[in-house]
Amino acid sequence: MKKRILISDIAKALGISVTTVSFILNDKAKEKRISEALTKRVLDYVKKVGYKPNELAKSLRTGKTKILGLIIEDISNPFFGNIARLIESKVYEQGYRIIYCSTNNDVDKARELIQMFYDRQVDGFIITPSDGLEDTVKQLQQSNIPVVLFDRYFPNLETDYVGADNFQGAFDATNHLCQQGYKRIGFVSLYSDQTQMKERSDGYLKAMDNNKQQSFIQKVQMDASDEEAMDSLKDFICENRLDAVLFSTNYLAISGLKASKKYSFAMPAMIAFDDHTVFKLLEPSITVVSQPIKEIAENLINILLLRLQGKIKATRKMVLPCELKIRESTKAKVNV
Repeated sequence: MKKRILISDIAKALGISVTTVSFILNDKAKEKRISEALTKRVLDYVKKVGYKPNELAKSLRTGKTKILGLIIEDISNPFFGNIARLIESKVYEQGYRIIYCSTNNDVDKARELIQMFYDRQVDGFIITPSDGLEDTVKQLQQSNIPVVLFDRYFPNLETDYVGADNFQGAFDATNHLCQQGYKRIGFVSLYSDQTQMKERSDGYLKAMDNNKQQSFIQKVQMDASDEEAMDSLKDFICENRLDAVLFSTNYLAISGLKASKKYSFAMPAMIAFDDHTVFKLLEPSITVVSQPIKEIAENLINILLLRLQGKIKATRKMVLPCELKIRESTKAKVNV
């Protein structure tokens, strides 16, 4: 580790006062009528020696840490992991750093993490909220801490939000299965009050109703083990003689594929909501509803930065279209 260079070291090396160096480094040279020649001399020297300001001292002076908190459901999930990577890159370009972590949909863990970030005085939050986190988000708002939610929101709380059009994504997926000739189409979701799950369920039901088809719905406990999920999905698919299934998340789709392998039954036609690396590698490759990850990340950062800069007052809600990526798992049904 290199020895930290202090403002006093710069002042001593250049034969000027610490105050003058401080004014120049804080963009107050013109205000304090410091010459352009001296300003250039100081900035050139700072660049030469690689001086970095003391961020703690700077945050105490400005009340800003230039650090943002990103709290997501599961960093190992490709959807959340890719969004976290894009957000980190975007905020870095704007001079911010980010701390992020996963809640695994555990509301107590989410509350603890938010409190920890709050105590560390992060400037703002991006959160995928767990069920039961509404009061905590409201407290952040009351403390004038900018918060942007994504993937899901609280219907009774006015907050900035960025997410995909879950209803239309599920509707288009289900409609595609109907058009491909499938009749017994199931929908697999979670026992959850989260808005994105309800919207996906509503989209499925609307498409089934439009096509005058019977609906089949199976919900899995959010804290179910792999074994419990596989057992539940095997019974649902086999007992209802389903010929197609829409899974409301990529990890539920993976549980379905595991169940098929474990219990040696043929997986019917299937679509997963959210892509996954393995879905393109499987035989057959899996059709997916793909959320616009890049656009979600860009809008999250833009809204949060505008909030931090005080440039917006009204609540911003961004709902972005999904893309149905048709692959081999939903070929037209062959009637025998």
